Formats: sequence, structure tokens, C-alpha cells
Amino acid sequence: MWLREELLKSIWHAFVALDVDHRGKVSKSQLKVLSHNLCTVMKIPHDPVALEEHFNDDDKGPLSNEGYMPYLNRFILDKVREDFDVLEFNKMCWTLCYRKNICIKHLLITDNDAFKIWCIFNFLSEDNYPLVIVIEEIEYFLRKLVESMGSEWTEEKFADYKLQLNTKKNRLTAWELIEMVGMGYFTKGMNRQTLSLGINEVFQELILDVLKQGYMMKKGHKRKNWTERWFILRPNSLSYYVCEDLLEKRGHIILDQSCCVESLPDKDVKKCLFIIKCADKSFEISASDKKKKQEWIQAIQTCIQLLRLGLPSPHREARLRRRELRQRQYGEEDHLVEKMKQLQAANENKQRQLEAMREKMEEAAAKAALEELRRKKTELDIQDRYRLDLEREKMVRQQMEEQVAQKSSELEQYLQRVRELEDMYHRLEEALEDERQAKHDEEAMRKLQARLLEEEATKRAELEQIHQQQQRALSQTEAEKQELVTEQLAKERELQTAMLQLDRLEKERQGALEQYEEVSRKLERAANKTKTWKDKVAKHEGLVRLIQPGHKGPQRITNWGPASFTDVELEMRKKSWQESRNQGAQAQ
Repeated sequence: MWLREELLKSIWHAFVALDVDHRGKVSKSQLKVLSHNLCTVMKIPHDPVALEEHFNDDDKGPLSNEGYMPYLNRFILDKVREDFDVLEFNKMCWTLCYRKNICIKHLLITDNDAFKIWCIFNFLSEDNYPLVIVIEEIEYFLRKLVESMGSEWTEEKFADYKLQLNTKKNRLTAWELIEMVGMGYFTKGMNRQTLSLGINEVFQELILDVLKQGYMMKKGHKRKNWTERWFILRPNSLSYYVCEDLLEKRGHIILDQSCCVESLPDKDVKKCLFIIKCADKSFEISASDKKKKQEWIQAIQTCIQLLRLGLPSPHREARLRRRELRQRQYGEEDHLVEKMKQLQAANENKQRQLEAMREKMEEAAAKAALEELRRKKTELDIQDRYRLDLEREKMVRQQMEEQVAQKSSELEQYLQRVRELEDMYHRLEEALEDERQAKHDEEAMRKLQARLLEEEATKRAELEQIHQQQQRALSQTEAEKQELVTEQLAKERELQTAMLQLDRLEKERQGALEQYEEVSRKLERAANKTKTWKDKVAKHEGLVRLIQPGHKGPQRITNWGPASFTDVELEMRKKSWQESRNQGAQAQ
């Protein structure tokens, strides 16, 4: 049974040839002629009334192929039988279309050869309209054509031709294929007769389903004599003719599922024998040599096996497999392209994230460098101020020592009065002891605050290390993405824990500052108390002048020394650090 898709391809060429304006529409009169010719060739009774009724709503003007296709399927293709001549059908469609599309005069092939190439194109073309043949099927056809002419196939020449086809998306129409073969691009050095024989051989193999042909000897059924015949093997029959011109057919062997082919031992009269056993009779055949005998047996067994499996001819089966393979390859290529697009998008997104994080790191590094410069400048200022204070203290101490030396002689004279003031001095010593205790407490608070600042610096270093670990984790491959996510969550929990510890240290620092302020107040009270006693001593004619400590207000102690920065600066640094931490958490 002829496949409907193969018949539709030939009809499509005829319909396009009738479409003069290239609008996809043909007049009703032309459709009537086309339908009558199709019915005549395919041996189907033509019903002109059905065509009139089908297009009754569009009696005037052209008709579209969308309206003609239901009529074609219902009144023509559904009635097709196997008893019509498919070559005559193809020649009718060919006659309608080839003169409008190609000129054979300037080509190396005849009209008959062009018709055979056109039939081969319809067989190998895709089932999509407009009909085209893909590059894989072009290579398949050209390879078989070159091999049938006894020449050697050259991959380099076809590779160059594929590069030329890139502008046409690796596809050809029927007329482009005929022109390409007719120009002799792949058959240079071959004469026209050889090219015609090659085209005819490929045509018989693909279109007429001739699987194998050649001369063999056949034993008669009545006279039992041996006669040379030209055998042609098709998927369901083995025909034999008087000679290879196929003018006089002598009979045929119908192959079915019950048939079998077996090898026979050589006899005195004939050698290379084999027998084909059918349901009603058997046929003894003699090949020219053992190789031919084995080839014929293998070919006939293949046909019988395909009939048992209910499969089409080998060439149609191979064509279906090639199409399925191309579809799978196209699907895999589309899937690969889609996957590459997704990977490229993910890579671009990752690059943008890394670029944003790099910019943030550069900003943080710039801020850190600026803070380091400020810290060094503040430290130098504090050192200079402490050096000046120490020099002034030394000068004051020297002046006091000189004064003490001058007053030492006077001290002997007023020794008695000093004894009277011993009780007063004892009280003053108690006040000084309180002052020393206050200084000791102040030094302890300074150490405590320095330790807290060291812990704060350590936690900040840990936070920087965690941040660097997160940066390195972001640069790993996509395959470790899940592991990175888990690791990142763990790092975020550690970061939160570190932040909580930092908050706790901040609270401890605030408590230490409050204690420091309390100690400072005690020290101030002690200093005031000492000053009161000094005032009392000064009333006794200035016999002894004590060195008084300077006024000490509340100071902020850091790991760089006292008064490195004020409370306002600390609050600003804390606010800046809190904003950078929130930005880092949002970026992650």
C-alpha cells in the first residue's frame, strides 16, 4: 500500500505549479482538471458533482489549498488501491510542474533522469511543506550515486559543498537538487551515459524497491531445462525476465511469511544451487559463483524476515531510522543550547555578584586604610602630648627638689611644729592612701578596658576571616553549590554568634566605662580631700608645699592609650561598623 505522505508530495508539486500568483490558491477549473487526472491515473471513479458541492460556498474566485485538502483526502486518497501505476502517477505530476521550474537543456542529464531525481527527492525529503531535502539525505543520495557509477566518494569535496550550503541552511529544493546533479559537480570525468546508468540504478533501488538484480539460471517446471533469466528482487516478490531490458516478463515468485530459501549441494550439471520453497511450488536457481549465491540467499532471507516482522522495505526502514536519529540529534542540540544558555546566565549572574562583592571589599579596604591612618595619627599625637607632659613633670620635679633643698634647713627649725602637725600628716597620709588606691583601681580599669579592646579586635579579625572564607566559598564550582550553601549557613550562624559576643563585649565595655567613671569620681573626691588638707598646711606659713595632682576628668581608655578618641567618635565608628555588617549580610 502506497503511503499517503509519498503521494501527497507529488500532488503538492503539481498544486504549487498551478499556483501562478504564489498565494497558495488555485482556481476551481484547474482543481477540476487536476482532480480528474489524479482519479484517472490512480484508477478511481471521478465524481465532478462532489467537487462542486465541496466548494459550493466559493463558486467564484480562487480556492485555497486548505479547502482542497479535505476533498483530496476524502474523495481521492481514501479510495486509493495498490493496482495503479505509481510511475504514471508521478509522471503526470512531474509533467505539470517541471517546465515551470527548471530548464534541462543546459544540464548533463535528460528529462527522464531529471524525473528520476525528482522522484528520489520526494522519497528522501522531509514530511514538511514546502518540501526540502536536508544535508544528511543529500549526502546519502550522492554517495549511492557515486558508488553506483563505480567511482570513489570524496569527503573533502562534499565538505566544501556543505560550506557553500550554509547560506541555505543546509537544505535544497527538488529543482536545486536536479540542477546540482545535472551540473556534474560530484560526477566530473563521467560521461552522460554513465551518469544516467547511475541515476537509474539508484532510482530502481530507492523508488522501485529493487533490492538486487542480475542474471541467474532457472530450472523449468515442465521441461526441467535450465534457462538464463534476468532476476529482480523486491521486498515481496522475485521477478524474472528474458533479459535486462525488462520488455518480456517470464514470471515472478511471490514471497510471503511461509517461504524459505535453502542452499543445495552442487550437481554434475549445475553448481552454486539454491532453492526457494513457497506454499504451492519450489524454484531451483543456479548463481554464477559462490559469492553471488550467498548474496542472493542473504537478500531473499532478509525480505522474508521483513515480511514476517511486518516491516516496510529496507530503504524505507533506513529512511525512518535516519529521520529518528536526526530528530534525536536536533532535540539533544536544542537541549544542549538551552543548557548552555542557562549556564551562561548563571555564570553572568555569579560574575555580577562577585563584582559587587569585590567592590564592597575594595570599599571596606579603603575605609580600613583610612581608619589605620587616623589611628596612627592619633597615636603619634598622644605620644607627643605624653612626652611634653613628662618633660614638664620633670621640670616641676626638679624645681620642687630645689625648693625642698632650700627648705631643709628651715625644716629643722620648725621640727617642733611639725611634730604638732604629725597627727594632721597622718590624716593626710590616709587621704594619699585613698588616692593611691584610686590610682590602682584606675590602672586596673585601664587594663580591663585594654583587654576588652583586644578581645574586640580578635573578634573583628575572626569576622574578617569568616568573610574571607565566604568569599573563597563563592568562587567554587556549581557542583559544590549545595555544600557551599550549607557551609554558608553555618558561617552565618557563627557570624551571628560572634555578633552576639561582640554585643556582649560592648556591654561589658560600657560597664567598665561606668566603673571607670565611678573610680574617677572617687579619685576626684580623694583629690579634693587632699587639696583640703593641703590648704590647711599652707595656712602654717607655707613650711611644706606638696605637689598636687592635676585635675583629671573622665577619659576613654583604649589599647593605644588614654584619650585616643572621644565618645562621639566611638559611637560613629560603632554605627559605621554596624552598617557595613548589615550590607555584607544583605549581599550574601
